[in-house]
Amino acid sequence: MEAKTKDLWVFVETKEDGSAKNVGIELLGPGRELADKQGGKLVAVVIGCGVKAAVDEAACYGADQVLYIDGEEFRQYSTDAYVAALDHLVETYGPTTMLIGATPNGRDMGPRLSSRLQTGLTADCTGLAIDEETGCVAWTRPAFGGNLMATILCTDHRPQLGTVRPGVFKKPEAGEAKAEVVKVDFSFPAESIRTEILEVIKETAGELVDLEGADIIVAGGRGVGSAEGFEPVRQLAEALGATVGASRAAVDAGWISHSHQVGQTGKTVGPKLYIACGISGAIQHLAGMSSSDVIVAINKDPDAPIFGVADYGIVGNLFEVLPALTAEIKKMKG
Repeated sequence: MEAKTKDLWVFVETKEDGSAKNVGIELLGPGRELADKQGGKLVAVVIGCGVKAAVDEAACYGADQVLYIDGEEFRQYSTDAYVAALDHLVETYGPTTMLIGATPNGRDMGPRLSSRLQTGLTADCTGLAIDEETGCVAWTRPAFGGNLMATILCTDHRPQLGTVRPGVFKKPEAGEAKAEVVKVDFSFPAESIRTEILEVIKETAGELVDLEGADIIVAGGRGVGSAEGFEPVRQLAEALGATVGASRAAVDAGWISHSHQVGQTGKTVGPKLYIACGISGAIQHLAGMSSSDVIVAINKDPDAPIFGVADYGIVGNLFEVLPALTAEIKKMKG
């Protein structure tokens, strides 16, 4: 389809209580910059049931307009209903670009929507910019197993669609709600939803590990050597009031559960402080944590790639360094 406007849309996914998931609010930050460069409005799109809280949040975080659809058939996510709703909105309003969070729902919805609209989709992005030569969005994502970063342009079809990993961008500052709020009348026949959710089983370990919302993360890698080797990592995390993270190598070795994994195949995080313990710094891991405000690396190899992105580096044995750090922090706290 042809774009009718230069507007950039951000899909704001909702929680069970109708409030916004973090990733949608996070994307309003880069969305604002891209929309200004494209010369269009920043539009937040909300779909769900009882979504007033999400609509109000989107209006406070920089959106020029909020389009929302509210109906009982959207209480639980389904590919059929949500794609039909978004397809209706896109065909009606004609945005030039849409950002979708790379959540389980977003990763399901994005490809189906792109196929319906006969346009491309760049999945799992970790960077966004405008290509000066073409004016297209430059989508950056890991490629070839995370061994390099690819920049992709969608030059021929509109809208440009992309899913963006949660935690890549920080939430913008909330301000006064100035957005135009538009409720769109759209319904989808319940009998046309071809799937039924019988039961939702929450993974207890995964629920307890909030890496994406953590202000401080202490992460262990191959250098911890064993499951027991995570004990000094946990002790430091406890002293700091931090969350424990891990590299893929540690998870693959069975030393810690996947819910702790940071990196291309784990969570993307952006805490205020990230302490990497015994992590070499492969590009797959860096893709998941390089946007942290402050990075501290502890590794006995002075040539480890992690030191290339670290703000502070300690060359030493983590089993000597971590207990000393933990003791000092406890002493400072009294």
